[in-house]
Formats: sequence, structure tokens, C-alpha cells
Amino acid sequence: MSETKRASWRKLDNAAKIFPATSGRADTRVFRFYCELQEEVDEGILQKALDKTVLKYPVFLSVMRKGLFWHYLEKSHLRPAVEEEWKEPCSDIYIRDKKSLLFEVTYYKNRINFEVYHALTDGTGATLFLRELVKNYLLIAHKSEGIKDVPLGNESVTVTDQEIDGFEKYYSPKIKKPKEEKKKAFQLKKQKQNRFQMQITEATLSVSEVLEKSREYGVTMTVLLTSVLLCAIHREMSKTEEKNPVKLMIPVNLRKLFPSESMLNFFGWIEPCYQFGQEKDSLEDVLAYVKQFFQEELNTKRMAEHMNEWISLEKNPFLRIAPLELKNVCMQAGAKLAEKELTAVFSNMSVVSMPEEYRKYIYRFGVYTSTGKMELCACSFEDKLSLGFTSRSDTENVIRNFFDILSQVGIEAKIETPTYPETKKQTELAQKLFQWFSFLCIAGVTLTFGINTMINSGIYWAVFVTGLICSTWLVFVTGFKKRHNILKNGMWEMMLITVGCVLWDIGTKWKGWSVGYVFPIAVICIITFMLTAIRVQKLKAKDYMIYLLMAGSYGMTVPFIFLLTRVVTNTIPSLLCVMFSFLLLVALIIFKKEEVLQEIHKKFHI
Repeated sequence: MSETKRASWRKLDNAAKIFPATSGRADTRVFRFYCELQEEVDEGILQKALDKTVLKYPVFLSVMRKGLFWHYLEKSHLRPAVEEEWKEPCSDIYIRDKKSLLFEVTYYKNRINFEVYHALTDGTGATLFLRELVKNYLLIAHKSEGIKDVPLGNESVTVTDQEIDGFEKYYSPKIKKPKEEKKKAFQLKKQKQNRFQMQITEATLSVSEVLEKSREYGVTMTVLLTSVLLCAIHREMSKTEEKNPVKLMIPVNLRKLFPSESMLNFFGWIEPCYQFGQEKDSLEDVLAYVKQFFQEELNTKRMAEHMNEWISLEKNPFLRIAPLELKNVCMQAGAKLAEKELTAVFSNMSVVSMPEEYRKYIYRFGVYTSTGKMELCACSFEDKLSLGFTSRSDTENVIRNFFDILSQVGIEAKIETPTYPETKKQTELAQKLFQWFSFLCIAGVTLTFGINTMINSGIYWAVFVTGLICSTWLVFVTGFKKRHNILKNGMWEMMLITVGCVLWDIGTKWKGWSVGYVFPIAVICIITFMLTAIRVQKLKAKDYMIYLLMAGSYGMTVPFIFLLTRVVTNTIPSLLCVMFSFLLLVALIIFKKEEVLQEIHKKFHI
């Protein structure tokens, strides 16, 4: 399978579009799939296994980029490096403005961790990647034992198959979903302290016990666990809280209904919603409801209706041409509203199968995810059903209730206590510098006004000094926030200098000194700095092209407007800036025409 067959960039699939807009400290949108071996993990062997795995799944070698209308994924020559686990599970992977891969492979003792940003793939894609990684590790580690290389799936799958957008493939505008009434769901209480700290509880059940009990009730394993979770949450509700239903989100692997080999996100979801407090609160009552709900919703027709509803929003002509920043605001607002319509999430990743040759080396697989809601994730291997609860709410009692109900029906849970390394508290020198600089700026403003008041000369020079300090602080803050992308940093500084120069001249009764001298000289310096940085860092055209185009256009247009409106007294600096910027754009078009057109196509795709 050759990586060269990959497209240089691709659009985000429908499900992935919301993740860049809504991910943050409270919910990183990262999930962890891991495998516990029967032996200690060797870092060198794991690195070799990872190098081999990404050759089979090169779609994972992508970085997130930002366009004018949408984010997109771009092919990258970065390669993942294995590390020993050192930070909290499901920590940030996608850092805005930082060009980095969207997955990480770490290890600790006998555990191999695969963490991935949800915009890159879903649970099915992550399962395929981790299985291949574990297989490659065992092949290298136990080569002397004559272990066989057994294919894990369809070996004829190509990179093109992996990159197919299942939503786009099966979308049909003719299929319409009936409108449904949305109700506010019961909400679990948020933590008052350590609200960003994720609570993790893991346990294992016997697959045979759960299956046997499911058959007794005449339901599937997923229906049983869904019903138990609903009842566990209900036990923590007061009588007045029963006015709101308990509503769960259940992700659905659409590949089971719409054949696809895609490694991208291709999942939907259903939302069982149970109204307690109507004298039908027993487990049997809930089981009957959930069973019927699954039968009605889990079919091709209903899932196609849901899928087409999601995609129709994306294809709305007005939404498509809306700037990305406006889309982000709308998606964030929509996500906030959707949160109120959900109580918790249950994601069943189903069976993780491995050939007989590898099973004796594996203890179990497990999965959990970062989430703003309480979420239960499940997957099974052999006779071990692994459960992973994650939450940033007060859910200790809900989890206790869940296992109590299972015990009452004859299913015993074993609480797992995976070991984690002590989190390394890395010194954030940049953060400390930012804090001290901010404090010194405030102290400077305070001292300036104090001295000005005590002297009482009748001249309020403190106002101008404060303006200078605030301008310096704003430039520094922008540089700090955009430190991951030095070229984008330059563009932000250029725009801030423009605003600062105009405001400064307005405040000094328009002498024209700032816009006539400071601005054009600053623009020339910033563009020169950007060109130098490109040379020193040996950046590829795709990494700098859009910023040079923006800088050149900006540096030519703004001074030209100043000249036309005659707001500058000395025209020489502004003319030099216009000429310099114009020649930059001409050089890009003449010498980098193909790269310019390609970059414009990527950034402006709708």
C-alpha cells in the first residue's frame, strides 16, 4: 500500500467538522484505546511496530489546517514517536496553530496506549489501527518463537478505500427525516472543584455472564447495559427531577448498515429517552422500552434519515459560504444547546478480535474517552468485557448504582485499577513569562497615573504612556497565543500594528506620523522577518504560501488606501511598502504559480 497514492489534502467528513470548533480544556475530543499485554512493553520494539503500522494506515499521517470556510486535513511528512506515558489520559492532542499529528502512541509497564483526536477517526478506525499495532509488536517481540503473521482483515483495501467519505457516498437529498420534538433532559451535577479533572473508573465483566443474562431477558448485550445505565442514573434523581427524562446518546457504527472500508469518521447515533416517575421504573420496564426503541431506530431507513439530516446542514448554501469563524461560533452554540438535551453517553465498541496466535500474549483491551458528559465505553476481548466510565460530573453514586444493579441480576463486576505514571508537571516558562509581563504592565500603568497625579502638571501624559503600554501588551499577548505558528503570528502583529497606528494618530490629533512611518516600516520588517523564517526553517510552500499571499496583499492594499486618501504627509515610506509588497506577490505568482493556485483551492474550498 503506497502512501504516494494519497491526496495532498482532504475535506473533513461530516461528523468531524464540529470537533475543531468545540474541543477545549473541558473536552479535548480525544479518546484512548489501549491493550494490556501479559508482558512489559519494550519501547524500541513498539516504535518499530508503529513505523510498520502507519505504512498500512497512512491516512493517520495528517495534520489539521484552517481554511477560510472549513478546516481540512493535509498530508504530512511528520512521523509519530513512541513515548513512555507521562501526562493525563486523553489530554490535548489538537493544538490550534501547531502543526502536529492528531494521534499519539505511548506505553506504561504492560500497556500500549493509542490516543487519537476524534476529527481524525472514530472507534472503528481506532480499533483497526490498534489491532494492527499490537500484532506488529508481537511479531517483532516473539519472532524467535516462530509466531505467524496472520492478516487481521481484508488485505485488498487501498488507501483510497480508507479515505472514502462514507457520509458523502451515501447521502441522498431525497431522504427526509420527520421533525421530532426536543426535550430538556435530566442533567448530572457538575463538579465544583477540579472541574477540568476527568474521573476514570474501569471494570471488567464476564462476557458469557452478560450474554446469558441478556438472553434471559430476550435482549442484546447493548440493550441490557443501556437499560442498567438508565436505571442507575434514575436512582440519583429526586421526585421533582423526574419531570425531565433521562436521555442517552448511543453512537452507531454506520459501516454495519452502509458497507464501507473508510478509516474516517462514519458513525451516527440514536438517543433513547426514558421518562421515569410514571410507575414504570423497574429494570424490566426500561428493558422493554429500550428493546423496542432499538428495533425501531437501528435500521437502514431510520439511520439514513438521521444521516441525511446532518449532511443537509453542511450542504446549506448559506452555511457553506459563511466564514469559518462564524461557523465555529454557531457550532459552539449548537453544541451547548445539544448538551442540555442529553444526560450521558454510552458507546459500545463491540468485540475486539485477534487471531489465535496472538491471544495468549494479550490480557485485555480497553477504551474510554474525554467527554463533557458522563460517558460509558465498552469493548470485549475473549471473555472480558471492559467498561470505562469517564466524567467531569459528580457521578460516583451513578457508577456504584450501575454495578449494584448488575450484581442484583447476577452479573459481578471486577473493578480494575490500572496503574498510571505520576504526571510530569512540566514548567511552563512561557506561561510564567506571560503572567509576569501582564503584572508588570498593570504595575506600570498604575505607577504612571500615580506619578502624573502627584506632579499635577496639567498635562495628562499618563494617558499616552498607558496607550503605549497597552499596545505593547496586546502585541505580546498575540505573539504568545500564536506562538505555535510564527507566520500566522506575523500576520496578526501586522493587523494589530495597523489598528494601533490609526488609534495613536487619532489620539494625537492626527499628525500622520504613525500611519506614515511606523506602519509601512513595520510591514516591510515583518514580511522580511517572515521570509527569513521560511528560509531558516526550510518550510515547504504549502506551509508558508497563504501567509505570504496575505502579507503581500495587506502590505500593498492598506498603504495604497492611505496614499489615495492622503492621510500621510510623507509618501515615500508608504510607496516603498506598496512596491515591496507588490513585487512579493509578483514573485510568488511567477515562481510558485502551481503552489499558489493549490493553496487558494484548499483554503477557499466550500
